[in-house]
Amino acid sequence: MRGKRLVISALAVTGAVYAAYPFVTVYEIQCAVRNGDAPALTRLVNWPAVREGIKEDICDLVLDEPSGPADTSRLPAFGASFVRGVTSSSVDREFTPEKIAGMTMPASHADDNASITWAFFSRPDRFVVDVNVGGRADTVRAEMEFTGLRWRVNRVWIPGTLLKQGHWSA
Repeated sequence: MRGKRLVISALAVTGAVYAAYPFVTVYEIQCAVRNGDAPALTRLVNWPAVREGIKEDICDLVLDEPSGPADTSRLPAFGASFVRGVTSSSVDREFTPEKIAGMTMPASHADDNASITWAFFSRPDRFVVDVNVGGRADTVRAEMEFTGLRWRVNRVWIPGTLLKQGHWSA
């Protein structure tokens, strides 16, 4: 009987630690951004995967949307490849741990700048966080993945309204 309780207790503690772990990681990311800690951001974010996702979102926004009321055609292949090349270069340059860490604000304003509006497990190995940035209506969504016994951000979705306005630039 005592062995059974020990196993149940161990499973309960393990489950609680697992459920709390992504929240701890979110807190670490928040502290790293607030303190301008680029090495911590490097450890907590899969930057190549995040940049690739942002490139896809920007290209989809530019390529799928007509440029004006009279323009209902899509860009030809050359135009599409040009947009992808420019986007790739810009995102690679702007979305780095150093750039994000350089956006550090004084502590009194950091809390007003971003707040978590929703956080949940989408799968046992995936955790999604919605962040309100600067009081805007749309939220930035980040997905973390559990690999190598740690949680890391592997995808970020920036709302089209922010991408259109150029607020995505770090």
